[in-house]
Amino acid sequence: MAADVEIAELPLDRAGPRLKRAREAAGKTLADVSAATKIPERLLAAIEGGQFSALPSPIYAIGFSRSFARLVGLDEADIVAEVRAEIDGAATGGDIAAAQAFAPGDPARVPELRLAIAAALGALLVIVAGLVFWRSAYNPAGSLPSILPADAPSAAPKLSAANPSVSAMPDNRSPAMAASPAPVLPAAGAVSFSALAPGIWVKVYEASGKVLLEKEMEPGQIFTVPADAQAPLIWTARPDALAITIAGRPVPKLSETQKIMKGVPVSAAALLARTAPPAGRSPALAAIAGTAAQ
Repeated sequence: MAADVEIAELPLDRAGPRLKRAREAAGKTLADVSAATKIPERLLAAIEGGQFSALPSPIYAIGFSRSFARLVGLDEADIVAEVRAEIDGAATGGDIAAAQAFAPGDPARVPELRLAIAAALGALLVIVAGLVFWRSAYNPAGSLPSILPADAPSAAPKLSAANPSVSAMPDNRSPAMAASPAPVLPAAGAVSFSALAPGIWVKVYEASGKVLLEKEMEPGQIFTVPADAQAPLIWTARPDALAITIAGRPVPKLSETQKIMKGVPVSAAALLARTAPPAGRSPALAAIAGTAAQ
């Protein structure tokens, strides 16, 4: 008889029923919990019912359960461990390992849409201002007037304003090419990451397993991959909120959508290869990628 009672009580020891009993004991409704944690009631009901597959991802299941437990006075670590065990027992994919290693401490820390947009616009303005300063500082003589008399012969070869030791292009090139100098592209150099929203978890590590960075980055924080890093890789769930530069020049983000990315190479050569066109790319860009690979 005692064994039957013990078996009958086992389901009540799972995370969902424990959270429900604690909520009812505290005299709170799902609406009360939703108002305090900013978690939709339907997701709270799914957590109480142990239906973690109804949540957007295991990461949210763990984070929302942590906030729920904190509000109703249960041990957060105990609830999180139980939720992870339940998810792990029902998992069929490969995202659970990522969820166990990275879970948001509090869903309320996820920035509102307006805040995220404002942060992104602010970062964009900083990048544009940096580009304007870089262009004015490193190419100040892009359109200097000629010092030759108006009737001087034009047979002498013209010199490039950016590099006086380089002669002008042959006369058989197109007028558009003759009128504007070739774009100055940065040589492969230091790779830097900066957060566009608060609480962006990032892990940068070498292929050997050596960890170079593992933290939640805030707007304004910048991490530069060490020059001697061997085959650096990145792991994050918010590639859409990470700005990337190579030698100070912005390159496209790893993704424009929020998703878990693990083991993605982030050396200068790898990032340039991601942004280079598949065929017919310019010789200048090909040269940069080749230099970075060396």
